[in-house]
Amino acid sequence: MFPLATSFVLILQSSHCLHAEDWSPDFKVLHLLNFSRCPISIINPRPPATTNLSSPILPTNVASRQQTTCTYMGQSASTASATRRSRTTKSTADPFPIQPPAARLTDTDSSDCTFDLPDECLACIFQSLPPADRKRCSLVCHRWLKVEGQSRHRLSLDAQSDLHPFLPSILSRFDSVTKLSLKCDRRSASVGDDALVLISLRCTNLTRLKLRACRQITNAGIEAFSNNCRSLKKLSCGSCTFGARGLNAVLDNCPGLEELSVKRLRGITTVATPIGPGVAAKSMRVICLKELYNGQCFGPLIIGSESLKTLKLFRCSGDWDRILPSMAGTATGVAEVHLERVQVSDVGLKGLSLCAELEILHLVKTPDCTNAGLVAVAERCRRLRKLHMDGCRANRIGDEGLIAVAKNCPELQELLLVGINPTRLSLGMLAESCVKMERLALCGSDTVGDVEISCIAAKCVALKRLCIKNCPVSDHGMEALAGGCPNLVKVKVKKCPAVTFECAHWLRAIRGSLAVNLDTGEGEAQRRHHDNGGNLGNGGGGEQEENIEIALASGATSSSSGIRSASIRSRLCLSTGRNLVACRLRRWASTNSRDN
Repeated sequence: MFPLATSFVLILQSSHCLHAEDWSPDFKVLHLLNFSRCPISIINPRPPATTNLSSPILPTNVASRQQTTCTYMGQSASTASATRRSRTTKSTADPFPIQPPAARLTDTDSSDCTFDLPDECLACIFQSLPPADRKRCSLVCHRWLKVEGQSRHRLSLDAQSDLHPFLPSILSRFDSVTKLSLKCDRRSASVGDDALVLISLRCTNLTRLKLRACRQITNAGIEAFSNNCRSLKKLSCGSCTFGARGLNAVLDNCPGLEELSVKRLRGITTVATPIGPGVAAKSMRVICLKELYNGQCFGPLIIGSESLKTLKLFRCSGDWDRILPSMAGTATGVAEVHLERVQVSDVGLKGLSLCAELEILHLVKTPDCTNAGLVAVAERCRRLRKLHMDGCRANRIGDEGLIAVAKNCPELQELLLVGINPTRLSLGMLAESCVKMERLALCGSDTVGDVEISCIAAKCVALKRLCIKNCPVSDHGMEALAGGCPNLVKVKVKKCPAVTFECAHWLRAIRGSLAVNLDTGEGEAQRRHHDNGGNLGNGGGGEQEENIEIALASGATSSSSGIRSASIRSRLCLSTGRNLVACRLRRWASTNSRDN
């Protein structure tokens, strides 16, 4: 037994693997285990005497390995052995000396020291391995298969209909699963209610369930599942066919439910069947609704969730001006709200302003929201840290609302403005008042030019990331960043034709640690010219080729799928050419060496 301190390096060399010098990194299990009380013995490699499932087969036996000539790091076996003996003699402080090949045990000794390792320690090691390595370990022996299955808490299954006959054996092996994901192809038939009931009976400790495109699961199956798995904490369902009846059963039978995510639930029709609140309303913390035809039927649940912290609504129809003020009256601790393509106006924003703990607000493509609603939120929600607004170029939010944010929200750290036209006045006040602002994005703003960028460079001291897209900015405005924003680490400029690559290179040279990502749109034309066989070798071809490379590097983030595909094709062509040349050169070199 070897006494342990607070930290101990455990090298697990079990009987299933090769000897230490033959191991690859994929087959080594090297971990730092923290033990404060119990000692643990050092485990040495011992080959098995027989070949069965509990003692897997070695690639070569020990006797044949000792008779053949093997190399270790370019040395012969005898040289490597002498080297290791000399190292052991010189460094007597090494607590884990490597045994030389001559000192290895023979096939007659069938003991396996891995059995001295408790199952709990083995499970701790498995939990720290990547998924591929865990699968390899599960194929070693029956014990490792059992321990790996019992220590796995996450499981994702392809929930097609032919999965049902195999569920008993799968759930018998993975009997400690607490997080289960069932995903099915939209063009295939999924498992039904019987499979879901079987899962609920075998996985009684299930805390998280994700259903994707499981169209054969009905309200009856969800009801039976909720009756058996009452410890459920998170439910996520998308593209399913059950409706309000199944969701109400979950809300009534799972008192610890904390997070509910619903997307494209086809069972929710035009008939407004109320959903919630149920007993789960007391513990509900996160509600996310996406692409629901009649999303306002979740109103009772949203209003009745007193512990709600996060509300996300994406493309859900309904009159949210009526629900948001009622929610703010009960769930005063809401800290994050996302509103995207929903019917909400200043009435809803003024009701939302009653949530004094609000820290994150996203208003995306809500054209009915104006400066008045933003002012109400800014005056009452003084802890606002992140503000994202997409005004759809409606010009209903501008300097008035942004000045109110600057005056009342000193904790603001991230600001994203899309289709909103701020001026130097509002940007200057934001830079002066919001001294903690680290991330700023200005997209599609007709009023953001060189003067506004110079103002940002002079006053935004804490700014780390700046994104400018489709704004009338030129090289003169970018040059101001050379001496301003001392903490700036990344600048991304996209679709600003007046900004040149020469300015980007100059800015990168002046501030060596600054990452400049430039995509002016002109590189796409040059790239097409290159793909069509244009000659880049005459008259400044090097400069044009460099511009193409920069456009390729930044074109991968373009919102246009055509630009992405062209960029990927160009990259593949370039990399393929290099690989073919390198491969050919290696073949020539190997041929010449053999001839010599």
